[in-house]
Amino acid sequence: MKFGPEGYRPRDVFDELVDSEGEPRPAARALCRYLSTLDAGEMRLRRTAIDAAIVTMGISFTTYSDGENIDRAWPFDPIPRVMPESEWRRIDRGLRQRLTALNLFIDDLYNAQRIIKDGVFPAELIASSRNFRKQCRGISPRFGVWANICGTDLVRDRDGTVYVLEDNLRVPSGVSYMLENRMLMKSAFPDLFSACRILPVDSYTAALYDMLAALAPRVDERPVIVLLTPGIFNSAYFEHSYLAQQTGAQLVQGTDLLVGSDDVVYMKTIAGLRRVDVIYRRIDDDFLDPDVFRSDSALGVPGLMRAWAKGNVAIANAPGAGVADDKVVYTFVPKIIKYYLDEDPILPNVPSYLCMDEKDREYVLANLDKLVVKPANESGGYGLLIGPKASQAERDECAARVRADPRSYMAQPTLQLSTAPTWDGDDIAPRHLDMRPFVLQSHGLYVTTGGLTRVAMRAGSLVVNSSQGGGSKDTWIVGEPY
Repeated sequence: MKFGPEGYRPRDVFDELVDSEGEPRPAARALCRYLSTLDAGEMRLRRTAIDAAIVTMGISFTTYSDGENIDRAWPFDPIPRVMPESEWRRIDRGLRQRLTALNLFIDDLYNAQRIIKDGVFPAELIASSRNFRKQCRGISPRFGVWANICGTDLVRDRDGTVYVLEDNLRVPSGVSYMLENRMLMKSAFPDLFSACRILPVDSYTAALYDMLAALAPRVDERPVIVLLTPGIFNSAYFEHSYLAQQTGAQLVQGTDLLVGSDDVVYMKTIAGLRRVDVIYRRIDDDFLDPDVFRSDSALGVPGLMRAWAKGNVAIANAPGAGVADDKVVYTFVPKIIKYYLDEDPILPNVPSYLCMDEKDREYVLANLDKLVVKPANESGGYGLLIGPKASQAERDECAARVRADPRSYMAQPTLQLSTAPTWDGDDIAPRHLDMRPFVLQSHGLYVTTGGLTRVAMRAGSLVVNSSQGGGSKDTWIVGEPY
C-alpha cells in the first residue's frame, strides 16, 4: 500500500488526502505515513475488528429495496477523510451564517412576510409549497428559531471549491453515525490519535441537550425532554435510541403521549402522567398531529399542534420548518442571506436551474444528459436523475415529470465530487464523497467539528446516501502542527 506518485494517485479530480502529484496534503501527512506502513493483511484485520464492533454495538441502518426493508450493519470505511482546521474555520462561519439567515427567513414567512412584500422572494413559491404549513401562521417559537437542528450537505468540486449542496431542516439524520465513527476509529487505530492533532467531536450530545433545554417553556425546574420516534422499523431508529440515551431524553412513540384538557402534553409513566416540556421529534410534519395534518396518522399525538401553538411545549424542529427544506427555495439562499444579514454568502451554492422558469426549463430539458435533476421535496437520494449515468428512457421519463410539474424540480451541473482513499477489501481506491455537518441553534449556535462524511462504496458512483447503499468515514479536522 503506497501513497505517492507510484501508488495511490487519482486523476482529474480533487482528492482529500493527496494532491495532483500524488503527494499527501499537509494535514494528511501523518495519516498517509501510517497507512504506508500497513500491508493488505493488516488492513483486513483492522477492518474485521471494526465490522465485529459494529455488529456487537448494534450500529445499523435500514435500506429500502424492491419493496423490502433490509436492516444491515452500518457500512464504514476505515480510512478517514482529512481537512485542515484552517479551512474548517471558514466553513464553520459559513454554516452559522446560513442557518441564522434561514431561521430569520422561516420566521418572516409565517409572520410579516417582509421578504415577499419587498419583492425578494416570489409569493408563488410559498403558495405552491408542500411544506408551508398554514397552521403555523402567526406563531414564533422561542428565540424565533424554527430549525433548531440542521444538517447541511457540503461537496467539493474538481477545483477544490466547497459548495453547499442542500440544507436539511426537517428531521436531519446521521449525527449518531458521525459520533460512532470516531469511536470505531479510536478503537481500531489508537496510535493515530497520538500522532495527529485531531479535533474532538464528542461535545455534540451535551450541546444538543443544552439547546433542547433552552427551548423549555418552564424555566423554574429541570425540563422533561422526550425524543419522539416512529418506532423500531424506522431506518434511523438506532440513532433515535442512541441520542435519547446520550442526552437523557425519554424515547417515546406517539401512543406514549397525550394532550390534556389544559393543552399541556403529558407522558404516560407507571407513576402517572408527567408533563413534557420539549419534544425532539423525528417524524415528519404530516404525521405529528392527526387533528391537524394526516387524520390517518398513528404516529403522532392528537392536539399536539394546539399545545405547541399556545407555548405549552417546544418542538424541535418546529412544525413548518421544512418550508426552507426545499431544493427550489435553496436557490434563493444567497439572496436570503443578503436580505436578512446584509452579508455576502461565505459558502456558495451549486449553480442551479429552476424548472419553473421557462428559460431555465428549456435549458434543462435540452441538456438532461449533462445535469442532475432533483425533486424539490425528496430526500435520501430518491427521485434523483444523474443525467450522464441515466438511460435515454430514464431521461425521457424525467422530462415528462418536469413538464407536468415544473415547480417541483430543479437542476444542477454534474459536479465531479472529490474523492478519498477507500478500502475495497484488497487495496485502496478513490471513491466520491460528501460531508454533512450539523448545526444547532436556540439562544446561540453550535457547529460540529467536521461532520458525517458519506462515501459512494461503488467505483465511479456519485450517490453517497446511506439509504441508497452508500457508506461513511470518520472526518478528521486536523490542527497544526501537522
